[in-house]
Amino acid sequence: RGSVSGQAKPTFYLLRGDDNTRIKEIIAGFQAGLGDPSMADLNTTRHEGASLGFETLQADALTMPFLADRRLIIVENAQDFLSRMAKERAQACLDLFGNLPETTALVMLVEDQQTKRRGERYWEHGKTYAWLTDWMRGHNDQALLIDCALPDDEDMPSWILRKAKELGGGFRPDAARLLASYVGNNTMRARNEVEKLITYVGERQVVEEADVSLLTAQEQEGNIFTLTDALGERNSKAAMQQFMLLMEDNDLLELTGMIHRQFRLLIQAREILDAGGKAQDIERELSVLGFVSRKLADQARRFSMRQLLEIHDRLLKIDLDMKSGGIPGDVAYELLIADLTR
Repeated sequence: RGSVSGQAKPTFYLLRGDDNTRIKEIIAGFQAGLGDPSMADLNTTRHEGASLGFETLQADALTMPFLADRRLIIVENAQDFLSRMAKERAQACLDLFGNLPETTALVMLVEDQQTKRRGERYWEHGKTYAWLTDWMRGHNDQALLIDCALPDDEDMPSWILRKAKELGGGFRPDAARLLASYVGNNTMRARNEVEKLITYVGERQVVEEADVSLLTAQEQEGNIFTLTDALGERNSKAAMQQFMLLMEDNDLLELTGMIHRQFRLLIQAREILDAGGKAQDIERELSVLGFVSRKLADQARRFSMRQLLEIHDRLLKIDLDMKSGGIPGDVAYELLIADLTR
């Protein structure tokens, strides 16, 4: 399996995580590597994991590219496909993945989240595709696992500094900390804000704290903590108002990720509180900023663990419905808010 540099190129890639910004950047890099954009489009195939069959994937994976060095096959929501294959065709899949032609780049996108409990991290759904990741560890020349988890809140100032440098600008550390306190670990919004701020400062190049205060007006936007507060207080008017504000500033899928993450954090915070912990323990265990840990502690006390788990299950169903053509996401969230604030 050669390349121009003489280094072997993997033919199978597994991208897992919930940082959609990074996943999109990696996919864009794959497509750029196909050469001419018109040829790249012709040699890129996308599949939906929920409806993909093994034979279809096999046929595409073994098809030669058209006037290009490689053919790119992307399986979105691959966790659905892998879960089915684990029961039906696991060995057939591994045989296929291990014998892909060097002209194929097969990329599977698995939506998953990292959870931290008692100082250890694990992938929430990792067990459902462990048969694949176990195989990948023994086939490093053919297969590449790329983790795309959202950064912890405490890592976001460093993330902002790196992104600013990538985009040709710079940030003062205090400006990066302030922006991180506004955007949390929402990397899509953070990237947009970094780009906007670098453009604003122009030739000065370095973004300062005053620039962030001026251009990133947190008070005027929907706030995920305010939405959760309103739900905990059973204040339907305030909850719906915050949801609408959040909808104005975020794509629905992006907003879904924010809401999911908030309730996952609340479940973990509730677990720590039930074990006798305090806000400081939440800060340490979940790697969040101090003010975030205090807010999580206050909010978690407004819900029982049972309520939080039920909300989490409901959110998973909304996500599934959105992807499978069920109830539209905005309608489903409005119904959820109405139910939770009765």
